[in-house]
Amino acid sequence: MTFLTTDLCDAHSENLQVASPIFKSYGGQPRFYGQIVTLKVFEDNSLVRTTLSEPGEGKVLVVDGGGSLRCALVGDQIAALAVDNHWAGIIVYGCIRDSVAISKLPIGVRALNTHPLKSVKKGVGDRNMILHFADVKFHPNDYVYADEDGVIISPSALW
Repeated sequence: MTFLTTDLCDAHSENLQVASPIFKSYGGQPRFYGQIVTLKVFEDNSLVRTTLSEPGEGKVLVVDGGGSLRCALVGDQIAALAVDNHWAGIIVYGCIRDSVAISKLPIGVRALNTHPLKSVKKGVGDRNMILHFADVKFHPNDYVYADEDGVIISPSALW
């Protein structure tokens, strides 16, 4: 991939949102982009697994985990499932685990931090909602671009 968020910001700043720099990069693909699919969950990753079990077609799953630092919402098995189903990336407003294994997978992963504890599994959450965190709004079907310099959101494809 040859896009740079800096270049996209220079060319399209009037149409972009730039996320606050709160995310760390964990996946083996530091640069990724795709159409947004959203989930809102809290300390329950059941819907994360269910969604990443579906064909990703190069999309990016954006998970609002409420910013919880008390458990992980994505681990190596779920990240591998995303790779198998052709998702481009996962952005988690919360934690992941198995970070060493995830760093070897060909997928982009951004999260607040790591945590060794797995989440509960009650199947609670919402899909395809507008999410608001990191000083931006993630709309389903908009596009997100992430690289070493940051995360940006656009209402249409730029790349």
